[in-house]
Amino acid sequence: MNGDDDVVAAPADPSLPLEWRFSQVFGERSAGEEVHEVGISQNRVAGVSSAVDVISAIEFDHSGDHLATGDRGGRVVLFERTDAKNGSGARRDLEETDYPLSHPEFRYKTEFQSHDPEFDYLKSLEIEEKINKIRWSQRANGALFLLSTNDKTIKYWKIQDRKIKKICDINPDPSRTRENGTIASPCLLNGGAPPPGGISSLRLPVVTSHELSPVAKCRRVYSHAHDYHINSISTNSDGETFISADDLRINLWNLEVSDQSFNIVDVKPSKMEDLSEVITAAEFHPTYCNMLAYSSSKGSIRLIDLRQSALCDSHSKLFEEPETAGPKSFFTEIIASVSDIKFAREGRYLLSRDYMSLKLWDINMDSGPVATFQVHEHLKPKLCDLYENDSIFDKFECCISGNATRAATGSYSNLFRVFGVTPGSTESATLEASRTPTRRHVPIPSRPSRVLSSVTRAVSRGSESTGVDGYSNSLDYSTKLLHLAWHPSENAIACAAANSLYMYYA
Repeated sequence: MNGDDDVVAAPADPSLPLEWRFSQVFGERSAGEEVHEVGISQNRVAGVSSAVDVISAIEFDHSGDHLATGDRGGRVVLFERTDAKNGSGARRDLEETDYPLSHPEFRYKTEFQSHDPEFDYLKSLEIEEKINKIRWSQRANGALFLLSTNDKTIKYWKIQDRKIKKICDINPDPSRTRENGTIASPCLLNGGAPPPGGISSLRLPVVTSHELSPVAKCRRVYSHAHDYHINSISTNSDGETFISADDLRINLWNLEVSDQSFNIVDVKPSKMEDLSEVITAAEFHPTYCNMLAYSSSKGSIRLIDLRQSALCDSHSKLFEEPETAGPKSFFTEIIASVSDIKFAREGRYLLSRDYMSLKLWDINMDSGPVATFQVHEHLKPKLCDLYENDSIFDKFECCISGNATRAATGSYSNLFRVFGVTPGSTESATLEASRTPTRRHVPIPSRPSRVLSSVTRAVSRGSESTGVDGYSNSLDYSTKLLHLAWHPSENAIACAAANSLYMYYA
């Protein structure tokens, strides 16, 4: 773990462009650097990393004091914040007196094996242990709770600090201590007789509790409910239920009931040859427990209300791009598929990511996205090559800041982009997941963002003059930043580059 000791104050104007700085990295090894902790696990062999160490999921908890990552090896690793030990009240006092605050810093807390490889003998199908998603649940009695899932099975974990019991040394009798410090006490052999005069006192060891150690315990296992691979799980604001989604169905669960779920969305046609779209992501509304959204491979997002019917075949609102009269190609539907959706914390705005762009939607306006931010526009001439090497099917995640003023998403060559999403903002930053995030001086070309709204909202992006072919040829498609998360209350981003976890602040 490496940290930056700079202490900065948050900008007074949230609309001002942020200057991003490197904060920490877990799992990085530089050339010639002595390795103490490799990967983000303390139990892995130094200097050895493999495909199972690649991070596949990242999630902050609701307070932002804990961070969880999952990897392809089925492990979940937890980190805890170290600069918040004085409590939120002390931090608030500092904010009120305008003292500069340090950026969030985390340390390794614990890890546990969440999933193991399985084999479905009925379908002759191997089920890999890779963690697809992690979602935190509400805390209770000082314990942490989270859900983790692979392709088929969801598990509910409780992580709590337990006291480690230790045997204290026997308290010796000072009167029987020799000059060299040893105890001159008689020793009884098995079956032997006591010494002349007997034993004056019998001293027993005492068991006491000293250190606290986090222990993970699986509380529930939710299985045998999905015929296809689970792509999403989302906890509800009621603290009692959650949803899980695969390609064709969304199921509603109660956290305390593991052997029964309710199918609330089913897009499977009567004949599979009539299948035209699949579910790609699903997310509960952050405050309304009766509302959720799910996206499809056709680029549409549906908002449904659980109060309307038990089976939500119909949607309350449909969000999709207005059809254009331009020519369509073989890749049009592939690149339109939505890979991730995220609600803003207050619930009014919804962020979506497809292969080419990042879109911001207002759930009160279904005529089109409020703004569109081009991420991979420069890759349009390369779609044939991207299809040949399967890169066009990469599923990039997105995240939005707690105050809904900025959004971020990943790209190739371990790059990620941060956009200002407030009306009139021109903020746009391209960063690399490394110790020097701004060292790349070749900007990604972008076109001005499109704004579709009845209200006048000027969100523009300046076009760079860099040649598209010159930059796209330099991209490394084997290194891709797919997973990232934004701290719920501060300008801090955690992102995964292969088996390394990088953290940045502004």
